[in-house]
Amino acid sequence: MGIYLNPGTIEFQESINSEIYVDKTMLIERTNAALRTKQKYMCISRPRRFGKSMAADMLAAYYGKDYDSAALFDGLEISHCETFSIHLNKYNVFKVNMQEFLSMTQNVDEMLKVLQKRLIKELKYNYPEYVDCDNLVFAMQDIFSYTGQSFIVLIDEWDCLFREYKQDEEAQRKYLDFLRVWLKDKAYIALAYMTGILPVKKYGTHSALNMFMEYSMTDPGNMAEYFGFTEKEVENLCIEYGMSIEETKAWYNGYGLYSHNKQEDILYSIYNPKSVVEAMLRHRFGNYWNQTETYEALKIYIQMNMDGLKDAIIEMLAGNSVRINIGTFHNDMTTFATRDDILTLLVHLGYLTYDVEKESVRIPNKEVAQEYINAISTMDWKEVISSINNSRKLLEALWNLDSDKVAAGVDKAHEEISILQYNDENSLRCTISLAFYFAREYYTMIRELPTGKGFADICLIPRKLHMDKPAVIIELKWDKSASGAIAQIKEKKYIDALSEYQGNLLLAGINYDKKIKKHTCLIEKVDYKK
Repeated sequence: MGIYLNPGTIEFQESINSEIYVDKTMLIERTNAALRTKQKYMCISRPRRFGKSMAADMLAAYYGKDYDSAALFDGLEISHCETFSIHLNKYNVFKVNMQEFLSMTQNVDEMLKVLQKRLIKELKYNYPEYVDCDNLVFAMQDIFSYTGQSFIVLIDEWDCLFREYKQDEEAQRKYLDFLRVWLKDKAYIALAYMTGILPVKKYGTHSALNMFMEYSMTDPGNMAEYFGFTEKEVENLCIEYGMSIEETKAWYNGYGLYSHNKQEDILYSIYNPKSVVEAMLRHRFGNYWNQTETYEALKIYIQMNMDGLKDAIIEMLAGNSVRINIGTFHNDMTTFATRDDILTLLVHLGYLTYDVEKESVRIPNKEVAQEYINAISTMDWKEVISSINNSRKLLEALWNLDSDKVAAGVDKAHEEISILQYNDENSLRCTISLAFYFAREYYTMIRELPTGKGFADICLIPRKLHMDKPAVIIELKWDKSASGAIAQIKEKKYIDALSEYQGNLLLAGINYDKKIKKHTCLIEKVDYKK
């Protein structure tokens, strides 16, 4: 057992031994299918703490020779598959974390030199009769030629150099060329598997690593369910640990990844494993993923305000989705031609989720939204922060049936976020959603809830832990009347959709008068039982 060559099972064993372990071994069936095919080059990109390193540890434990790991997988899902025993412990496996070598060296030349030296040292130790040079490619070719032993190369944090040497194009080129020479079109490679945050860098007119099949946050292919926790897996954990699935969804759900196959397209709701595990073990919901990196990482990009980026962020904080084109993104952290390139990067970093069907992005959940609040609170977006800070008082005014205070609060929110075009009910809806931002502490906010004879503009549905709060139906009008909005709620029987809350249900009509540029509000309490 070596450090990099066939490193053993210790790291994967630690994952299994942990109090919370979610079985992702069916990933092995996917990699087994790719062995010794044109699909043997796989690049998995996901945000930090989505289980990428654990998966690499698992693959090393499964494929590596010189030890028997059958017992380790006993009872796990992959052990029931036909291919399980065929490839178990049959390959030479190199498992390399590129961040380790980058952190211990001063430049890319030294990094690549140390990397090759360390790997060749282990090859010479295990195959002294075949390795008589200091060239990594030649050494692996000779071993394969004389023994027939294929290699599986697992590279974790493959993109760390692009994140730390953001502006050094020469260093990036040298690194990409090294990977291409080492891996591309090499008979000794049975599988090359890389993980990182970014997809493969687009290099000039083509990719230096264009042999890789990519499985990313914008196009996960058939890998969606293997990185992050699925909704079913989270529901099982909530039952086991006595935690509210509804609150868990509000805090950590939101990453919608499509898996496409011959039979059907499946939409997976993916959760950040780090956050879910911490919440379960601590029995407390909180911002756990954000603790692994400061909000400064997000702030760098959103303060660029390129091509209306600020407007897009405000719209998403209000709960809207924003259409984008992901096609121009260069898969790096410096080449930005439009706001869409920045928004696409934020998808890969985990700060947004991408809807492939609608070609749009949105903020996935409460935990990530708080990261935006942290970032913009230290920027010159004072009007946005003011509106969000005032939202607590606005919600209290709503609960107290204080129509004048609600109207005045919405007026103030409108003034503060006047950068948004304000000329129809949709823009009014955006203002209201941001004005009532704090409501998300207690409510699930639903836009255009299907009701008896139409769609209610905004509904605030109290989550189970906050059932003491009233449900709210908000109907918006543009240059009409607040009383007309209330009448529409009743006439179209919007109340029926929330019949279980009657007795603790508020109706709010809000109108914007474009002549006087003021909002009016009318609030009623439904205090009868159906």
